[in-house]
Amino acid sequence: MVPPFLLRALLAVLLISVNAALAGTFTVFRNVSFLVAGAAHAALAGAALAIVLEELGVRVPVLLGGAVFAVFAALIAGYASGRGKMGKDDTNTAIAVSFALSMSLAVLFISMIREYAARVWGLLIGDLFLLSYSDLKLMVLSTLFVVLVSVALYRAFLFVSFDAEGALSCGVNVSLYDYVLLSTVAIAVVVIMGGVGAILVFAMFVAPSATATRIVNSVRGVFLLSFVLSLVSGVSGIILSFLLPFSPGAIAATLVSSAYFLTAFVKRSRG
Repeated sequence: MVPPFLLRALLAVLLISVNAALAGTFTVFRNVSFLVAGAAHAALAGAALAIVLEELGVRVPVLLGGAVFAVFAALIAGYASGRGKMGKDDTNTAIAVSFALSMSLAVLFISMIREYAARVWGLLIGDLFLLSYSDLKLMVLSTLFVVLVSVALYRAFLFVSFDAEGALSCGVNVSLYDYVLLSTVAIAVVVIMGGVGAILVFAMFVAPSATATRIVNSVRGVFLLSFVLSLVSGVSGIILSFLLPFSPGAIAATLVSSAYFLTAFVKRSRG
């Protein structure tokens, strides 16, 4: 019999891989990778606030609080940057300010729950083996949302990502699709944060797709390869964690990040 905690960890890795392949790839295509860090820290602030509310007798799921804050931060960054009208420098500046605000709120809320420091630490570094069934339920629902939105708006997201000006000239509401895309990315970030923590989200979210874009030339190939890379690194992290005294999330993030640099070095040596 497979231990329940191991089954939960494997399911979480599968969910993380789906989100990394879909939302992560769109993030790389849209060139807003920095949004991942901002959304992760906004989610940390929301999760910390959920713990504060729990102390006051108001029970809110931690990941749900994180998702609400992450989506709000993504929308604020999108609105402040004037998506579809301004350049990527304006977007990155808005995301950076949103990141700073999120960190400030996270520290503020964390300072209010010092007796729950262990729970906050768990949100930072994550642990695939400590996920509960309620955590997985929220991760499954969030992943279903990401999949449905990505499939329904697949062509629109690609059009906006690769040629925003062309989309505008064709009458496409770029701002609307950007808001939906940013919200979808934020929700996917929370799913991944639930498994590997806020610190490692960027590696697990961006690295697989960034690596895939260096290896394959087709759009569908990038989606597929990023899923495979994320899944293989996640499962390898779980297996190696039984042999080494390290976190499975940390091992997985190290593997997938190393794959990116390895492909970069190989490509440069050949070029």
